[in-house]
Amino acid sequence: MEQAGESKAIEAHLTEDRVFPPDSAFTAQANINDPAVYERAAADPQAFWAEWAGQLDWMTPWNTVCEWNPPHAKWFLGGQLNVSANCLDRHVRTARRNKAAIIFEGEPGDTRVLTYYDLWREVNQFAGVLKNLGVNKGDRVTIYLPMIPEAAVAMLACTRIGAVHSVVFGVFSSDSLRERINDSQSRVLITADGGWRRGSVVPLKAAADTALDGGACPTIEHVIVYSRTSDPGTVSMQEGRDQWWHRLMENAPARTEPEPMDAEDPLYILYTSGSTGKPKGILHTTGGYLTQVHATVKSVFDMKDEDVYWCTADVGWVTGHSYVVYGPLAAGATVLMYEGAPDWPQRDRFWELIEKYGVTIFYTAPTAIRAFMKWGTEHPAGHDLSSLRLLGSVGEPINPEAWMWYQEHIGGGRCPIVDTWWQTETGAILITPLPGLTATKPGSATRPFPGIAADVVDENGNSVPLGGGGFLVLKEPWPSMLRTLWGDDERYRNVYWSKFDGKFYFAGDGAKRDDEGYFWLLGRVDDVMLVAGHNISTMEVESALVDHPSCAEAAVIGRTHEIKGQAIAAFVTVKEGMGANSDLARELKEHVSRKLGAICRPDDILFTAELPKTRSGKIMRRLLRDIAEGRALGDTTTLADPNIVSSLKDKYENQE
Repeated sequence: MEQAGESKAIEAHLTEDRVFPPDSAFTAQANINDPAVYERAAADPQAFWAEWAGQLDWMTPWNTVCEWNPPHAKWFLGGQLNVSANCLDRHVRTARRNKAAIIFEGEPGDTRVLTYYDLWREVNQFAGVLKNLGVNKGDRVTIYLPMIPEAAVAMLACTRIGAVHSVVFGVFSSDSLRERINDSQSRVLITADGGWRRGSVVPLKAAADTALDGGACPTIEHVIVYSRTSDPGTVSMQEGRDQWWHRLMENAPARTEPEPMDAEDPLYILYTSGSTGKPKGILHTTGGYLTQVHATVKSVFDMKDEDVYWCTADVGWVTGHSYVVYGPLAAGATVLMYEGAPDWPQRDRFWELIEKYGVTIFYTAPTAIRAFMKWGTEHPAGHDLSSLRLLGSVGEPINPEAWMWYQEHIGGGRCPIVDTWWQTETGAILITPLPGLTATKPGSATRPFPGIAADVVDENGNSVPLGGGGFLVLKEPWPSMLRTLWGDDERYRNVYWSKFDGKFYFAGDGAKRDDEGYFWLLGRVDDVMLVAGHNISTMEVESALVDHPSCAEAAVIGRTHEIKGQAIAAFVTVKEGMGANSDLARELKEHVSRKLGAICRPDDILFTAELPKTRSGKIMRRLLRDIAEGRALGDTTTLADPNIVSSLKDKYENQE
């Protein structure tokens, strides 16, 4: 039975009274503006997905839409297609031939524009490079590049010949790279001499050499190196193994025919990170994945031919795979690709780029939005952002305060916001508003995408009534779902299907639904604190803290308490110009108490200039728990700035 403290916390989280109906003018031109789409998809989800698949170019038609043998799904059986051909060749045959496919801006300010024809030629040639090196269908290729067009070229070239790519985020450590190469048994590594980040060079080739040192990656036969940051003559190259990208391209054939791929052939492996355990190699296949990323780009982002679209994710993450490369290019979009940090050389770099290129659709993370809030409104206010027509949020739940700031200061009060929930494992967006149909509420991802059977269940797998919370599950297969974990199907079953005896896919996230059935994501269920017998979500307390006008960002964890079981500890960054002192700490504690109830009042408030985050911008609460519990710090290899952790540890240990 729900206790009083939990009830008040749920009530506070679900009584958001600000509602933003879709704009009638936006609805009139929206790609999806018929409310009946939800009923049609629910009545026959296979027919719904088959209709979207029919918008792609198939070399051989499928004969079965979906074969479901839990926990394994197969989509569009018998069908053959090629991802590269769908992203490039079919556009090159139309008026999009000379349309910009990728607009690139490097951190130093260098720029390039690749039309669809330019990109098609580059991909054809680089696919020929790979074939000349002996890469065949099914072989694995590891890509370890900065955020440059060549990353997309390498990915698309792999898909063109049927090779399976494994992209490793360009600032992961040598150890992380080595582990991923060996798990996938890659034959080729594609890297660069370096990439730019906050005015400095990230030494990718040196890190790659360390990973391969002493034969530590025995399956690697060739290393292809792109020259990005330095004089090629200054880069260490191992004879017989390492070759320059530009020299290989000189001898590559101009055309490489796309390989017919079965819909269920592997497309890519993407390893999850941030865990102390062995990374999981998420395996996505070809036909279903491309169908769903294309469907969501057209529906969720309302993508039009005239749009300039910018997703700020790196291609090293699934968001970069699905919503920088494959989804947008399959839809014939113009994609902005930026190499560097949002605050280099100034904190207005993102707004400068939106103004410079007339960006119309902007998709970024709540972590970034809260950083923008902290830096102040003068930075976006100094630029013309009137080209924007739609905003998106991805990566973690967005608190209402950040949602409202985003809408007002970036969207000018006129842009719909699509707050999207999905995962590396799901491949594509699952819960989201449709901007031409959905009335949005700040902080809610609203409804499942048509054709997605999501539910909130209790510990026994029973659907929780509206107004309650529980475990977020998926009850039916969807086209872009992971098929297994590379080389470890037993772990796939145990991690994602065992909690409810194989009946549901368990996402690992908690959620609540309000009385209208809107979903409110609460983050990972292991981020739930048990305080004096009450289940308290870290996200709820964080949201309450950030609701205070002085607070820019907060990370909340539970630490051991001899009386209450767990006590709430909050790590807080304040907005610029605000004083971080004991008076503010008391004020924040009382603010949370008023919002959520006394049981949610933090015991500890620690002010910090920065929070420990991965390079993708996610807060590493595991390290904060280590600090609060006085434990030895765990793995910090994926942190953007490991120094933050040691300084936080010192501050926490020295507080009163």
